[in-house]
Amino acid sequence: MDRPQVDGRQRNPAVPEPNEAGSLAVVIVTYNSASVLPGLLDSLPAGLEGIANYQVIVVDNASRDGSADLAIAHPIGAKIIRMGRNAGYAAGINAATATVAPCADLLVLNPDVRLRPGAARQLVDRLAEASVGVVAPQILGEDGKICRSLRREPSAITAWSDALIGTKLAARIGLGEIVADPLLYQQGGRIEWATGAILAISARARRIVGDWDESFFLYSEEVDYMERVRRSALSVVYDTNARAVHIGGAYHCSPHLSALMTANRVRYYRRHHGPIATILFRLAIIVGESMRVVLGPGHRAALRAALTFREAV
Repeated sequence: MDRPQVDGRQRNPAVPEPNEAGSLAVVIVTYNSASVLPGLLDSLPAGLEGIANYQVIVVDNASRDGSADLAIAHPIGAKIIRMGRNAGYAAGINAATATVAPCADLLVLNPDVRLRPGAARQLVDRLAEASVGVVAPQILGEDGKICRSLRREPSAITAWSDALIGTKLAARIGLGEIVADPLLYQQGGRIEWATGAILAISARARRIVGDWDESFFLYSEEVDYMERVRRSALSVVYDTNARAVHIGGAYHCSPHLSALMTANRVRYYRRHHGPIATILFRLAIIVGESMRVVLGPGHRAALRAALTFREAV
């Protein structure tokens, strides 16, 4: 197996390493992200305004489109870690954090987000609260509208509600996995989890919770991590004073990714619940995807993944 290759020659010498309390490590995991990565890197100087001690780390999962070279050439001065293979999102984060001092906070960013000015400072200020382990910002779409990025802990109730009446209606009546409470999106507060496009993680949470679970190659790794944060008695909060734009869209869509998301949903649920509850959860996904299989290849791929899922006990 290839080992990650750390290339530190691109680090901006004007920016100190995050090796003391109050420092911030910005972690970006890329895989064929050349179309979106430059926009994120361009947004960092304003987004990191007010953060004196930070380092940007780009972990590249063997991209074939020159993502790592783009990061090297960018004036932000990122440290580049080349994984040598597509090791997955969680493995990329772990490779970055292995090079960062335990006293540093983390800011984990998808390559298709753009920080609004001062966003990182607001997130880090919230992390300074002793009870806070993870902070998620308010995420906006390219149209400026607030994205429904908050989620409930997966359960048989959320799965069956989403399957039988659809995710939009289930969210509206408070039964689905997606949180639609307009007051929460406007005022912020404690949450169960949020989509992992941008998350700030305290040094305290890093020490208590440990590494991300690399068995989740992509998707559900953030659900698992935030569940472990909550179990450690730290809170996950949503802060509307910190904002970022998420491009998303076609960049993420494919039948393969739909299948991977479905398999990891079942994998996560199985690890945290008994066999009967897992059967009910998985059956809900099968029923829901069967009802929507005519809507496109993504639903067909998700159905196949739910039907064929296997994991050694």
